[in-house]
Amino acid sequence: MADVTEQPVIARRAVAEAEVAVSHETLSAIVDGTNPKGDVLSVAELAGVMAGKRTSDLIPLCHPVALTDLLVRGVPDRAAGVVRIRVETAAIGPGSVEMEALTAAAVAALTVYDMVRDLDPSAAVLGIKLLSRSGGESDTWQRTPEAGPSQGARVPRGARVAGRISSPPPRGSGGRIPPRRYGA
Repeated sequence: MADVTEQPVIARRAVAEAEVAVSHETLSAIVDGTNPKGDVLSVAELAGVMAGKRTSDLIPLCHPVALTDLLVRGVPDRAAGVVRIRVETAAIGPGSVEMEALTAAAVAALTVYDMVRDLDPSAAVLGIKLLSRSGGESDTWQRTPEAGPSQGARVPRGARVAGRISSPPPRGSGGRIPPRRYGA
C-alpha cells in the first residue's frame, strides 16, 4: 500500500475508456431498447458507478478514495461496431483516482457483455485504457491518439484535460512530489 500521508490535498482527475465489440444487429437492439435483458446502457452505466465507488474493495492495497465526481457514459458507435464506455473521476485529497476510473470502465464493459452475450456470443471486451490523469504524483498525462499502451504525452499544468482545467503544482514542491513508498 502506498503511503499518501505526505501527499498534498489537491484536485485529482482521471478519464478512462473501454470498448465492447458487438454485431450490428446487437448494436441496433441496444440503441432501439429491444435487448431481451433490458436497457443495456443504463444498467452498464449504473454498474460502472457502483464499481468505481467500491474500487478499494476490489483492488488489493488500493486506498479508499472519496470521489467528488464519477461520470460513466456508454455510447454506441455504429461505424466501429462497438459500445464505447467513457468514465471521468475526480476527488480532492491525497492519492490518485485512475484506478477508480479504470475499474468503473471495466465493470461497465463487462456489464454490456453480460447483457448481450445470449444475443451475441461473439461480443468481446476489446480493451480498457487510461486516457488522461491530472493532479497526481506523476504530474499530468494524456494519451496521444497514436500512443501505444505505455506511451503518452505530458500536458502542461493549467491546460484543459477532459474539459476541465488541470490543477497548479503544490506550493513549495517545485512542481515535484516525492516518490511513492510501498509497504504495509
